[in-house]
Amino acid sequence: MHINPYLFILPRTPGQIVWNYKDHTQHELDLTYSCRLAQLINNPEQFDRRNIIDSQLLNAGILTVAKIDSPPWGWDELSKIYHIGTQNIPCEQTPQNIHEWSRQYLNHCSAVLTTPAPAQDRPIHQDKPLITLPASAALTVASLGNVLRLRKTCRSFTGEAITLNDVGTLMYLSLGFLRHRDDNRDESIAEGLGARRSSPSGGGLNACEGFLLARNIEGLEPGIYAYHPAEHALSRVNPLPEPALGHLLAGQHFINNLPLGLFITARFDKLWWKYEHSRAYRMAFVEAGHLSQTFQLVATALGLGTWLTGAFADRQVEALLKLEGSAEQPLFFVGCGASDGQAMCQEMRDLLQETRK
Repeated sequence: MHINPYLFILPRTPGQIVWNYKDHTQHELDLTYSCRLAQLINNPEQFDRRNIIDSQLLNAGILTVAKIDSPPWGWDELSKIYHIGTQNIPCEQTPQNIHEWSRQYLNHCSAVLTTPAPAQDRPIHQDKPLITLPASAALTVASLGNVLRLRKTCRSFTGEAITLNDVGTLMYLSLGFLRHRDDNRDESIAEGLGARRSSPSGGGLNACEGFLLARNIEGLEPGIYAYHPAEHALSRVNPLPEPALGHLLAGQHFINNLPLGLFITARFDKLWWKYEHSRAYRMAFVEAGHLSQTFQLVATALGLGTWLTGAFADRQVEALLKLEGSAEQPLFFVGCGASDGQAMCQEMRDLLQETRK
């Protein structure tokens, strides 16, 4: 007898949950069952078909007659659980044609809309009025091809101020709800879900949001601001963090003089409202990636260098954005500013030069 390799155990007093993350099944065990499972984990040869608990553990798939080989995974176990646990969306009946898919999807959406939707508007953290950003300006770069060729990750910034007009263009084209698409709607879009950005979003939910880190922007007091896409406006959340930005971003101090940054967050409550499956977690990162690329392309078109990272101190960033204990969580950071275009900071270039001597 063997223990299923695709299990993890969650303590849930007074029992424990055994989760099969490959088959998306879970079982709650009381103390008697938990103790017996612990004995079998220690020595599977103790399995006894006459023991009703052993038989039930076998029928539940917690135990297996044949050994199940787990794929080689040269990384940590948590990443394996995440990857396999978000595979294979459970589907009672796979649609056999477009008509069946249409009916199933319509029924799913209708059922979702019978439950209260998460709040669409972001809370305003202070009583001060919203700071309306300038309207988006026309971009002057000749073609998308030019922008794609010019975009590069930079690690050397001058710290030069960014104009508020450029910030307005950058935020609107990256995260804003595009007003010129208001007339391009049909009856298939549910009320309250008609807002559209320049980047795609899973289920049209616009589950990702943005917090602006303003360090050197003309006409805007330094600080952390929540961006409100419907109003194309900002609300102040916090002053700039006391330690240098590099302390928040895994010691990457070459960006301490970055004039503008954007923390991209995900509203998991929005995703879970429509997609009650762990695979929806993947969509949060996909959407954050779309927004990051759009931000970088717009910044490049404005003549700015860009930088991005997923390495940051989560707890400190959550506190900075006032998201502790929230269903909204930070996923990514992108920044931009005037740059000499160097992929490495000067200190790294100097170090490499020394090692070559």
